[in-house]
Amino acid sequence: MTPALTRTPRNAPARNTPAPAASYDELVARVLDGEFGPDPRTRRIAVAFSTRQAVRHEGRAGGYRNEVLSLRLGAAVGSCAVEPGALPDAAVEDCVGADIARLLDHPLRPVRVAALDAYLTQALPHTPANGARPWSLPAGSSLRKSRARARAVTGLLDAPPGARVLVVGVVNSLLEALRTRGLSYVPCDLKGGTTEWGEPVRTDALAELAHCDAVLASGMTLGNGSFEPLREAALRHGLPLVMFAQTGSAVLPRFLGAGVSAVCAEPYPFFWLDGGPGSIHRYRALAPGAAR
Repeated sequence: MTPALTRTPRNAPARNTPAPAASYDELVARVLDGEFGPDPRTRRIAVAFSTRQAVRHEGRAGGYRNEVLSLRLGAAVGSCAVEPGALPDAAVEDCVGADIARLLDHPLRPVRVAALDAYLTQALPHTPANGARPWSLPAGSSLRKSRARARAVTGLLDAPPGARVLVVGVVNSLLEALRTRGLSYVPCDLKGGTTEWGEPVRTDALAELAHCDAVLASGMTLGNGSFEPLREAALRHGLPLVMFAQTGSAVLPRFLGAGVSAVCAEPYPFFWLDGGPGSIHRYRALAPGAAR
C-alpha cells in the first residue's frame, strides 16, 4: 500500500533552522566552529551603544528602569539587558572594532550574550524561513504597546484557565494578561519587591518551579546566568518554557525543542523606544517528528 503523503499546511513557514542546541556552551562552540555562517573571527562590531530608560505608565502605581547593551554587526543588532548602572562605561568602547570570537570570550557576560545575539541575528534573521512568525504591534502609548506585546507573549502559553504559571522577570503587563486569561501565577525576580497588585515577588525561581504548570521567563536570564539552570529544570519537570526576549532574541530560538517550547523575540529597537507601529516575532517548537 502506498503510504499517505504528509502535506505541509499552506501557511506554515519553511523550517531551515539547524538542530537545537543542547546547552548555551554548546551553542557558542557551534558558532565558533562556523556551523551557522561565516567565521566569527572575521566579523567585527562596528557600533556599540547602551540604551537607558525610566518609565511609569499612566495609571500604574510604580515604575521601573531598563539598561541594555547593544552591538551592531552590519544590519543586525544584538542586545543584552543589564541591571541599571552595572555596565562599566569602558565595556561599550571595548566592543567597537572587536571581532565576534573575541567578544564571545569577553569577561563580562552581557558582552558575550550581546555578541552572540548580534551574530545569530545576522546569520539567522527573524524570517518565516527560520521559523519566525511576525506579530504586529500598534502605534500608541508605551502602555498600549506593552499590553499588545503581553498578549503576543502570553498567547504562546498552551495552558488552560486555572493553570499556575511561574513568571521569571516580572512585567506587570504580562501578569495583567495572565489574569485576563484566568491563569494564576507566581511572580519571581531577583530584585524581589511586589507586583502592581501588592503580591510578593519571589526570588528563587527554581524553588517554585515544581509547584507550577508552565514557565514564562525573560531573556534577561541569559544575561544573569540563570537561563541554563531554568531550562534544565523545566526539562526535568516536563514543563513548557516560553521565553520573551529583548535580550538574546536570536539566541533563544536556538533552544526550541531542547527545553524551550516557544519564544517571543523582540530585537532592537524595542517597543518602548518608539510610539509608531512595530513588530515582534513568535516561534514555536516543532512537533516531535516534524520535518525541519
